This record gives sequence, structure tokens and C-alpha cells, in this order.
Amino acid sequence: HFCTSFYNNAKRTLIKHYYSGMADDDANAMMRNMSKAATASNLPRATRVKNKSAAAIQITAEQIVREAKERQDDTYIAPRQKITNNEELYEYRLKKRKEFEDVIRRTYWDSKVWTRYAQWEEGQGDFARARSVWERALDQNYKEVPVWINYAEMEMRAGFVNHARNVWDRACSLLPRHDVLWYKFTHMEETMGEIAACRNVFEKWMKWEPSELAWNAFVNFEMRYKEYDRVRDVYQRYAQVHPSTRVFGKWAKFEQYQKHDNENCRKVFEAGIEMLSEEEDVDDLYVQYAKFEEKNHEYERARGIYKYALTALPKSMHDSIRKAMMTFEKQFGDSKGIENAVVEKRRHEYEILVEKEPMNYDHWFAFAKLEEENGEWDKVREVYERAIGNKPPANEKRYWRRYVYLWINYFLFEELDAKDYDRAREVMRELLKLVPHNEFSFSKVWIMAAKFELRRKKLDAFRKIMGLAIGLAPKPKIFDAYIEVESQLGNVDRCRSLYEKSLELNPRDCESWVKYAELEKDLGETERGRAIFEMAIEQPALDMPESLWKAYIDFEISIGNRVEARALYERLLEKTEHVKVWMSFAKFENKIVLPPPEDDEEWDEDEETEAERRKREEAHVKKTPTESKEAREQNARRVFERALEALKTNQPDAKEERVMLLEAWKVFEENASGTSNEKKELIDAVDKKMPKRVKRKRPMYTEDGEDAGTEEYYDYVFPEEAGAKPNLKLLEAAYAWKKQKQMETSS
Repeated sequence: HFCTSFYNNAKRTLIKHYYSGMADDDANAMMRNMSKAATASNLPRATRVKNKSAAAIQITAEQIVREAKERQDDTYIAPRQKITNNEELYEYRLKKRKEFEDVIRRTYWDSKVWTRYAQWEEGQGDFARARSVWERALDQNYKEVPVWINYAEMEMRAGFVNHARNVWDRACSLLPRHDVLWYKFTHMEETMGEIAACRNVFEKWMKWEPSELAWNAFVNFEMRYKEYDRVRDVYQRYAQVHPSTRVFGKWAKFEQYQKHDNENCRKVFEAGIEMLSEEEDVDDLYVQYAKFEEKNHEYERARGIYKYALTALPKSMHDSIRKAMMTFEKQFGDSKGIENAVVEKRRHEYEILVEKEPMNYDHWFAFAKLEEENGEWDKVREVYERAIGNKPPANEKRYWRRYVYLWINYFLFEELDAKDYDRAREVMRELLKLVPHNEFSFSKVWIMAAKFELRRKKLDAFRKIMGLAIGLAPKPKIFDAYIEVESQLGNVDRCRSLYEKSLELNPRDCESWVKYAELEKDLGETERGRAIFEMAIEQPALDMPESLWKAYIDFEISIGNRVEARALYERLLEKTEHVKVWMSFAKFENKIVLPPPEDDEEWDEDEETEAERRKREEAHVKKTPTESKEAREQNARRVFERALEALKTNQPDAKEERVMLLEAWKVFEENASGTSNEKKELIDAVDKKMPKRVKRKRPMYTEDGEDAGTEEYYDYVFPEEAGAKPNLKLLEAAYAWKKQKQMETSS
């Protein structure tokens, strides 16, 4: 629309201007008489899109770009200009120089413009003008390295060697830190065959202490011309400027393969190790040194280098040394050398573990065991000393248990392996001083310390340590160990004194009462033993009274005193009517009680054969009719009846205990003597007393007392419980009805 309006307005203006010479009336009349077709625009009318839906064939942007690329015309190539005479050439050169100068005035900082200008002058063969352009470019910015390179290469292409040498020299003097200039300079001199000049360039370059690549280039230059003495001199300066394992390794390889001078090679390695002792990668130099000795078949030297490296280097560098040493020992060492290498490797692993977790005593145990297996006592002691230096963080016994075992292992090592008894005694003394006995103590430590003195045949020292242990930590284990030794020595009075002291400190300890009584029994002092048991059961508080009563009863049984044993059961039933007491009582009544033989003082029950015991039983039954099998079974049956009645009367809710008693009674009747009919009648009588097991429900409640539903449980219904019979019959009827319904459903 804008284009159409613009066209119409322009057309009117032109017509008016054309007819400006006419009279105004004529012009206006002519304008009015012009037809619409004459003034109408020839531009196409804008079409209106009626169907705006997507086309059936779509085209992507990629297709549009590709099609445009395919239809693109070839690149425009300017027509070549043919110059036929000198005047045209002069005009052409003048024109180009003017263009270059104009561009330079606008962008004098762009080195590419200067380069194109100088190269064009070079192409015209006017090297003086080309040099002038290059010099003007360098005056503008001498730090442009490509300008220097192109300038020198132009001189080299033109054959002006001295000019090129002058350019390179100026460039290297002004920009000595750009290695590419030096590389180009040396390459030109070497290509020209000027070896001395090239060496002088390298010498000037090395004064600036360039990178390792520059030194390597110098070394390779001298190597190409086999100037090995000069190579050694270069390496000496190279190592001073860049002291590294890589440099010394290259130097050593040169001495080894080019000069074949092993002594100088060793000196190189030694100088490198001394100079790089504080570097992080010095371990690599040690490995290279050892491998050099391996190639020269100096295996002992190589092994010595590895061992020295393990002692001289910090532990963080030992991994590579040990790995190389392991490989060396597998190739050239014997079995002992391989074992030493393995030990070194494992030692390093444990060092890392104990350094990371010093309070993990398991690592110290494994570390110490490794050193003990290796057999170097000094290293074993060093490990133990380092281990016991890690004291637990708090005075709590759970933290000290593993720590104390470190001391114990240290003590056992000194006594059994090292045979250093004085040192073992000192270790145990230090441990006893270290343990806070006011808060907790360790009976094992006191006992081991005392028995060590006993093994050294120092009885007084043993008793002194035991007395100190009783004063600081009066534990039952200490008393037991002390009494055991004194009883073996035959000091009965001292044993009694120790038992009395133990019971005075802890009268609740039933085990001590029992052992004290058994001591008197073994000594034949039956009355003293019985008196000790009587004192024990009269104590107001005991830790395990059931074991004390059992020991007392077994004591009476062992001496063949059934009457006293039965009386003890009766006294025990007055204190408790537990079902197990009744069952034990019945079992006691069913068992024969044999007194020890009076005429044989050396009699031992454990050594008695079955035939000898049967013979003694027959003799005892003949002598004592109450010990017959029928009498014993009748007594046991009466005990079962009493027990059942007592549980029914005194503990009506203890139904499971009554079931246990009845089951034990049934087993007893099954094993009892008599005819089969008699046994059947007795078993049936017990079976009639057996309860029935039924399933019941009871309410459940939460902690707040709210109703939580019901739960099922099993209950026992005994025959004598009359109130339970109707319920039982009802349950039986319900069960039968349910079973009948299930059968009908399945059919």
C-alpha cells in the first residue's frame, strides 16, 4: 500500500512539472480529464489468503538453506589485468602502493596489513622496498613475533643469508623469551652447515635458562654430531637449571647407553638423589637407579638401594619402592628375599592403617603379629611401644579391654619369645600402674602378673601381688586363683583364711560358699562343710540361692546321707514350692543313695566301673531295705502326689507347671518296675489327671486402658474343675457342628 501511494504521488508531481509551462487553467483541465486508467498503478494487487490451513507438503528451514546453497552463483573472480608495457606496470604499482599506504594509515596497528604489503613488494622483486616495509612494521610494534619470522624467511627465500642472520639476531636479542625465534635461528644455521655458529646461538639461548624443550634441543644437536663431552657439559648445566628426576634420568641413560660409563652413571644418580632429596618424585629416581644396577647384574647393589630408599624416604613414597622391590625379588631374589619384600609391603599397609585409625587396636594386633613372625625383636618392641601409647579416651572398661590385651600380648612376647624376663616384669608393672583400679580393674592382669612371679619361683612376690590385688580389686577370680595355688601347695589354713576373707567382702556369693564347703569335704571335714552350708543358707541375700541349695543337697547325697538330704528338700519346699523343686525331690527319692566305701581311702567315684557300682548297690540294698527299688518308687510316687496337691491348692493358676509335673510323673510310671497290667493302671491313673487343651478368647487393652479387641490363647481344663465341664461340653458340641458343616460344604 505504501509503494502504491508513493508511486501515484511521484507520477502526479512529474506530470505537474511537465505541464508547468502551460496556463494554470489548461493544466488543471488536463489533469481533470485524465482517466483513471492513465493514473492507475501497474503493481500487482495484494492477494488475500483464504485458506490458512497447513499445506500438504511441508518444507523445513534446512531444506531452504540447502536449496539456496545449491542455486548460489560461483564466487566472484575479478578479471585478470594484462600489463603490456612499463607505463602500465608503473601505474599498477603506484596504484597498489597507494592502496596499501591508505590501508596502513587507517589500520597501522594490524600486522597482517604490513605483512601483505611487504609480501607484495617481495613478489614484485623489490626487496629494498620490502625491507623498508618490514622495518616500518617493526618500528610500529617490534613485539610481533610473526613479523620477525616472515621478515627473516623472506631474506632466506631470497638467499640473503647475512641479512636473515642479522634479522634473527635482532629478534632473539629483543624477544629472548620466545623460543620459536631461537628454534628458527638454530635450524637455519644448522641447515647452512654452520655448526659452530649454531652452537654459539644455542649458547646464547641457554644463558636465558629456557624451558626443558630448549635444553633437549641443544642436547640432541650435540648428539647428532657425536660431541659426547659437550653433551655431558650441557647435561650438567641442564640439571642445575631444571633439577628434576626426568633430567637426571635422561642424563643417566646417556651415560649408560652412549658413553657406556657405569661409574659416571652412578655418580649422576647419586648427585640427583642428593639434590632432589626433598622432591615429591625422588622415589622414581631411586627406582631408576636400582633398575640400572639390575641391568648390570649388580643385584646386591640394587637390593641395597631399595632398602636405603625405604629408610631414607618418607612413608608416603614407599608404595612405588615396595612395588618395584617386590618385582625385583620375584625375578632375582631367593625365598627369603621374597618373604622380606612381602613383609615390607604388609608393613607399609599396616603403617597406613594405624596412622589413619590409631585407636583401632585390631590393626596394632595384626601389625605386632607380623613383626613377631618376621623375628626382629627390636621392631616388635617398637610396634608395641607405639601401640600402648594410644591410651583410651575415657576411663570406661569397655574402652580399655582391647587396650589391656595389647599390654598382655607385649608381656607374653617378652616372656615367651624374647625370654627377657626383667623387661616382661617391667611391662606388667607399668600396666598395673596405668589401670585406674579405683574405677575398674582387670582380674586377668593381676593373676598373670602373680603367676609370672610364681613361674620365676618367687613365691613371696606372688603372694605380695595377690595381696595387693585383694586390697585394690577384691574379685572372686582373684580369690579363686590365689586359693588354687595355695591348695596345690598344701596350705589349708591359708586357703581357709582366703575363703573367709572373700565371704567377708561378698557374703552374697554362693559360688564361694560352695567352694569353701567342697574344700572341707575334700579334706574329710564333713561337719565343717555342713556348718558352712548352714551359714550360707541363713544369709539374708544370695545371688544364686538355687545353686547353693542344690550343692548342699548334692553334698549330703555324696556322703550317702538320705535322711539329711530329704530334710533339706523339705526345708527348701517351705521356702518355695516351685515345680522343678518337686520334680527334683521325686527324682531324688527314686534314685539310690550310696555312701562311699569306708575301707577304701583311695576310692574315686569317677574311676569306678559299672560292675563295681552295681555290686555296691546290691550290697547296700541288702543292708538297707529302705533303699530297695519298690520302696524308692513308692516314695517318689508320694512326692508326685504331694506336689500335685500343693500346686492345685497353693497355685491354682500355675496350670502349665501342673502339666509339666504330670508329664514327668507319666515318664516316671513308664520306667517304673512292676507287671505290665500294674504299669498300665498307674499310667491310666495319671492320664485321667491330664487336662484338655482348649482355645479361648480374652479382651486386650492398650496402655491407656482403652479396648483393643480380643486375642486367642490356649488354656488347660483339668477334670476336677467342675465349673468348666458345661463349657467344655458346649465347646465340643460347637466343634462337632462346625466340622459337620465343613463336610457338607465340601460334598
